[in-house]
Amino acid sequence: MRKLRILLGFFLYASVSFAQDQRPAFWDDIQGFKKKDSVSFPTKDAILFVGSSSFTMWKDVQNYFPAYTIINRGFGGSSLPDVIRYADDIILPYSPKQIVIYCGENDFAGSDTVTAQLVFARFKQLFFIIGDQYPKAKLTYISMKPSPSRLRLMPKMLEANLLIKNFLKKKRKTSFVDVYHSMLEADGKPIESIFLADKLHMNANGYAIWQKLIEPHLLK
Repeated sequence: MRKLRILLGFFLYASVSFAQDQRPAFWDDIQGFKKKDSVSFPTKDAILFVGSSSFTMWKDVQNYFPAYTIINRGFGGSSLPDVIRYADDIILPYSPKQIVIYCGENDFAGSDTVTAQLVFARFKQLFFIIGDQYPKAKLTYISMKPSPSRLRLMPKMLEANLLIKNFLKKKRKTSFVDVYHSMLEADGKPIESIFLADKLHMNANGYAIWQKLIEPHLLK
């Protein structure tokens, strides 16, 4: 009997472990958002920030924009396909008046085969998903930033930024925030003093730059 209980316990553990292994990337992050929503669901007509770790680590983003109601649904390490996968969970439930996106940088970091055209195509897919659900909401895209740890990716990011910028120029209720050029030294390299020790994520000085550039684009 003891051996049977041990065997059943092993199979139960193995089945749970297998189920966890089958979960898509960032599943736990999304469940965390859902749990937070179940306690206190965000108000309608807020401004939704969605994207990757530059938003995730901006934990005090509401303090930077006190005149606005901000919902932060950034999850670290995410790429555009991840945001698309979880759009039903992190974008569509909230009825925001504006969606601010920072994503695409990790698409390039994840594979050398990813081109600017591919990232642009992924962005357009997300753009139309949002537009179909919230045609009256404003969509703002924050350009991919230059980081000291990702110097080799800067040309691709610059190209993708331009493709997205030119696309949004032709669309109503959109805007493009160019943070890229404001984060460069005179020699064209990223300003290292605005980054954390990992040379990828920003410190408060970096976010101060973002604040000045983003705020004019936010809806009252």
